[in-house]
Amino acid sequence: MFGQLWRRGAAFLSVLLVVVLFSFAAIVSAALLTQGAEAVAAVYQDEVAPAIGAQTLPLSTATPVADAVMAAAEALQQVMINVYARVEPSVVNIEVIARRRYGEFDSSGSGFVWDTEGHIVTNAHVVYGAREIIVTFRDGHQARAQIVGLDDFSDLAVLKVKTDPKRLLPIELGDSSNLKVGQTVIAIGNPFGLVGSMTTGIISATGRTLNSARMLSLRTRMPFQNPAIIQVDAQINPGNSGGPLLDINGKLIGVNTAIHSETGRFQGIGFAVPVNTVKRVVPQLIAHGRAEYTWLGIESVGSQLGEFGGLTMATLAEQFNLPVDYGVIVARVVPGSPADIAGLRGGTRRVIVRGVPVRLGGDIIVAINGTPIRNFDEMTAYLVTNTAPGDVVTLTIYRGSRRMDVQVTLAARPRE
Repeated sequence: MFGQLWRRGAAFLSVLLVVVLFSFAAIVSAALLTQGAEAVAAVYQDEVAPAIGAQTLPLSTATPVADAVMAAAEALQQVMINVYARVEPSVVNIEVIARRRYGEFDSSGSGFVWDTEGHIVTNAHVVYGAREIIVTFRDGHQARAQIVGLDDFSDLAVLKVKTDPKRLLPIELGDSSNLKVGQTVIAIGNPFGLVGSMTTGIISATGRTLNSARMLSLRTRMPFQNPAIIQVDAQINPGNSGGPLLDINGKLIGVNTAIHSETGRFQGIGFAVPVNTVKRVVPQLIAHGRAEYTWLGIESVGSQLGEFGGLTMATLAEQFNLPVDYGVIVARVVPGSPADIAGLRGGTRRVIVRGVPVRLGGDIIVAINGTPIRNFDEMTAYLVTNTAPGDVVTLTIYRGSRRMDVQVTLAARPRE
């Protein structure tokens, strides 16, 4: 009996000893961890924090943003708020019931007030074929609109509405001649019918060239293009077309016109017609219902360079011993055109470059009125934004190795 009790007592003491040992180990481990954490914190505060200029705070505590940084951020935020508050009343929603070959089509876009006489600017493709156009203002007032003028080449149109003049708040015009890549831009419009939406971004590129709406509508095969297009990364979706693109001063620098997308929705690339083109086209549409462009009358190797997989004038100059590595090579002169009357000469020999036939040996245009012209797009942009039919311009050209000036009287671009 006594032996049995002794064995039970020994077992109990063994279990108690194990529990005590584990408890002691846990206490020691916790102490060591606490000391280790304190040591790490001490090293951070004594050595790491001074090295990075941080306050000696526990690792889990973030430092507040400096007052100067917050003030700058709040100032930029206030600029955006102010731009929207000033410009949004000038932006309108445009609902269109259009005729199509397969029936009627109901769509919407954006536009903005041009003047106090009721003129509204939007894209030509927004109102093309319209049977009925309804303009909705910021306060919800709706008015039927008539098309005053439409220009396929720039994708611009002017509408007119009858409404209270107090509702007509014209947008302020800016200047697109000195836009810079990286510059902040603001778009206001009605994407997917969501009225009064604002998005922001930057200018991704300038001087892009797009096929004109006239080419896209397949009503002509004339190779005219819309030059000096602004490329942006600000969100532009269906419904934004015709709305304003603004700088941070709230001034119009472009009219949103298209997106590059394989899905029909924004994928990071949007385009806008520059305001300097708008300044030339819109007054003509108001006065005459159409816009005229100057015409030189040449076909250029430079207009085909994109088909060469990125081949540049510099490469052509090196390969074919041209006198300059920039400019516009005249491949062909249209008979009876201003270029023909002025005596410009087209190409004289046919060569194959990367499988594409090219005519070389013609004049190379390197400047217009003293402004250097690096390529075909720059030449087109200069003519569209700086000249009118009947103007006399001085072309600086190379004919062989000889540099010379030629005066050309520009004509109106043929319509068909």
